[in-house]
Amino acid sequence: MDWILALALGYVLGSVPFGLILTKLFGAGDLRSIGSGNIGATNVLRTGRKGLAAATLLLDLLKGLAAVLIAAALWPEGAIYGAFGAFLGHCFPIWLKFRGGKGVATTAGIAFGLAWPVGLAYAVTWIGLLALVRISSVAGMCAAIIAPVIAFILGATAEGLVLALIAVIVVYLHRANIARLRAGTEPRIGSGKTDAGDEAADGKV
Repeated sequence: MDWILALALGYVLGSVPFGLILTKLFGAGDLRSIGSGNIGATNVLRTGRKGLAAATLLLDLLKGLAAVLIAAALWPEGAIYGAFGAFLGHCFPIWLKFRGGKGVATTAGIAFGLAWPVGLAYAVTWIGLLALVRISSVAGMCAAIIAPVIAFILGATAEGLVLALIAVIVVYLHRANIARLRAGTEPRIGSGKTDAGDEAADGKV
């Protein structure tokens, strides 16, 4: 039963939609009707409220980290289940009819919680590519993919397997972005364009 409890704890923590809460609380509108309809920090940035976007990113990261640390403290082997639960909660929150974010910031927190060198590699890849190419989807997907690779290199097999599963889902949730990348129409950060194609392509997930 421990793994079920850890998974449930992670899911509850991960499913808190900070982007939606903050934009409504500070009068930026319903995030689900803005841009791609996504509840993550990138879509919050499209409201023009950079502070809210930064807060959303930080809180989404922290909920992933908290889920891992709390689950690890409460149950043996609880960390990996808390991690996966948090990711599922963020991407598929029951409160929002399973339409959540794409998990990039939450996965960053998860990676740091499971093994700080993995989290560091994730952060360097994510931030580095954001600065280099200024395409959020590219940075997020590459960071998610590098995390299990580093975990396996470090010998953290269980953690690597969970992060590999998360990476597969992250890439799947970015399928509309991948299509735009292939077409050369994926927007860059600060371009003022939106991901309106996401809504039709993947149900605002």
